[in-house]
Amino acid sequence: MSENSTRIDDLPIREELRGKSPYGAPQLDVPVRLNTNENPYPLPEELVARIAERVTEAARGLNRYPDRDAVELRSRLAEYLSRTAGHRVSTEQVWAANGSNEVLQQLLQAFGGPGRTALGFEPSYSMHALISRGTGTAWLSGPRNDDFTIDVDAAVAAIAEHRPDVVFVCSPNNPTGTAVDAETVLALHDAAQAVKPTMVVVDEAYGEFSHRPSLLPLIEGRPTLVVSRTMSKAFGAAGLRLGYLAADPAVVDAVQLVRLPYHLSAVTQATALAALEHTDTLLGYVEQLKGERDRLVAELTALGLEVTPSDANFVQFGVFEDAHATWQAVLDRGVLIRDNGVPGRLRVSVGTPEENDAFLDAVRAVTKENQR
Repeated sequence: MSENSTRIDDLPIREELRGKSPYGAPQLDVPVRLNTNENPYPLPEELVARIAERVTEAARGLNRYPDRDAVELRSRLAEYLSRTAGHRVSTEQVWAANGSNEVLQQLLQAFGGPGRTALGFEPSYSMHALISRGTGTAWLSGPRNDDFTIDVDAAVAAIAEHRPDVVFVCSPNNPTGTAVDAETVLALHDAAQAVKPTMVVVDEAYGEFSHRPSLLPLIEGRPTLVVSRTMSKAFGAAGLRLGYLAADPAVVDAVQLVRLPYHLSAVTQATALAALEHTDTLLGYVEQLKGERDRLVAELTALGLEVTPSDANFVQFGVFEDAHATWQAVLDRGVLIRDNGVPGRLRVSVGTPEENDAFLDAVRAVTKENQR
């Protein structure tokens, strides 16, 4: 960049965006990439073939706009949730968008915005804060305990003090992997409603990997409680960009006020529908990953590292005097993991058994060097 080049801060950008960095993780060409919580297993060939069939059929109508409300897709998602998440939901209770990030953005467009506030409990998914700021919603960080669980008493006090319009709860939490129990969610929900009607958004992007049951049943009788999900993780479809929510039908009506027209392409809808036809196969991969996750936890613990209990497809571990130096040392051995900025800790996504072996070998070598 030349010294005469225009910088972001030279533009009339909104004040709350000045000095901020875009969301992202290093994309490096290394033998083992375990830094973005992707499902490491490619889609099975029979599903790839079915996607091709569905997309071919959709392509014949690409001269027309897609189903604006994605009714068939929402119906299939409702069936999937009803079968796997312990609570029956209807098509009218489900909404889909381009990744769970767009779902969250639409919720903040509808219920946040200028003059309104969102509250989350950090460290947590950084996009909650970024999307809040992007929609002109003020962001507040709530308290966690030293073990990364939510400090319920302090959280209830923060809700009473700040009177947020939206509360985010991430379960399992990214980047720590910790799950949130139903009692905590209900305590936060009830505290928020005692102040004023407040949207409580439970982000279950990694819900299929959890030992705990889904928090979806909590939406019953609670019109301001929303559960968001994604097909990126358990379905091994990060490249698809398909997220969805389940909530009271009135919430679905509300987000349709702000969604862009025809926001889900016919190709996206066709691909997602094909994936939902192979749910059992894809959830079989989830079970394999859960076993590998538990192996990583055990192996890292045996190395004397402090491992945060994980209900997700990733593991947070430490504690390192210089976490970034450790990250670099692991990378130098051909394994890319994530430095999320949590003091003293790093995060590794669960890969295939071979990828996990390479990661563990790298950590053993680095740990041995550090002990010299």
